[in-house]
Amino acid sequence: MYKINKLPAVIFTLAPVVTILMMILSILYGAKNISSLDVWNAIFHFDAGNVDHQIIRHSRLPRAIGALLIGAFLAMSGAVMQGITRNDLASPSLLGVLDGSVFAITLCMIFAPSVHGSSLIVVSMLGSAFGMLLVFGMSSLIPGAQSPIVLAILGTLTGMFLNGLADAIAMYFHVAQRISYWYNARLYQIDPELIQLSIPFAIVGFVIMLLLARSISALSLGDEISKGLGQRVKLVKFAAFIAVALLSGISVALAGKIAFIGLIVPHIAKMIGGTDYRRIIPLSGVLGGIFLACCDILSRFVNYPFETPIGVITALFGVPFFLYLIRRKGGKSHG
Repeated sequence: MYKINKLPAVIFTLAPVVTILMMILSILYGAKNISSLDVWNAIFHFDAGNVDHQIIRHSRLPRAIGALLIGAFLAMSGAVMQGITRNDLASPSLLGVLDGSVFAITLCMIFAPSVHGSSLIVVSMLGSAFGMLLVFGMSSLIPGAQSPIVLAILGTLTGMFLNGLADAIAMYFHVAQRISYWYNARLYQIDPELIQLSIPFAIVGFVIMLLLARSISALSLGDEISKGLGQRVKLVKFAAFIAVALLSGISVALAGKIAFIGLIVPHIAKMIGGTDYRRIIPLSGVLGGIFLACCDILSRFVNYPFETPIGVITALFGVPFFLYLIRRKGGKSHG
């Protein structure tokens, strides 16, 4: 058995192979059977008149890449949120971040329907930031709201409020069908062009997280200890929130709201990588991408030949894990 300090190196070494395997499986299997030869030709000898080639190039390949990226973005965002809040229940889906994105996109579809591409990504990121500010702003005004369970409840209620408000506005303006994509995540409809446009934003968010990793490790020990180690706590938290807004906003813009990735994966990364966020953040990215890719592949076979919504698959893992964390933590922050 590998020692715990060797596991991260093993995972990073195997990650490229596993990632390629996930992409191959994701491209090969679906409602329509397509031979491996057709897959090869679709990628390297594309024929625009071949329907199978069109499916591979414009649906399955972007879907495979999107699942890996979105899983990585959400997992890294969850890891950073747990580190800066010292809250094991912190994640983009539980603390209103993803709901803020969907709310912002809803308003955008109503009042600026021509917005698309990189502008839509920016709107989604601003929505993520709004969701975080709303939850943490209210938690600072409510006594005891910083405890994991209370903060999670507050985030869940805020998310329900934003979703309900967005639903009401969408129905009033008759755009409910148009925005259903972002409420019910659909990786099979992911836009290849949007993936390309999101890369620069994602690189910025990832670089910020890596630059902050050492500071987040100190911050996870507590604000006072972090200050004693010379960290500028408010600046670190602000930069971390920006990074989370960037990556979470991209995820929602690409495929809609996908829950529990940012809750589950960072804990696995911490079990493997210890307490150093210079390992936890990249580990979360690698494991998150693989986890969502696996869930996406599984969603095609649970009710074959029909697809099960990806949110149902992630919830099958996420809900029991959430209940386990509540029982284990007992409402207390780690430190």
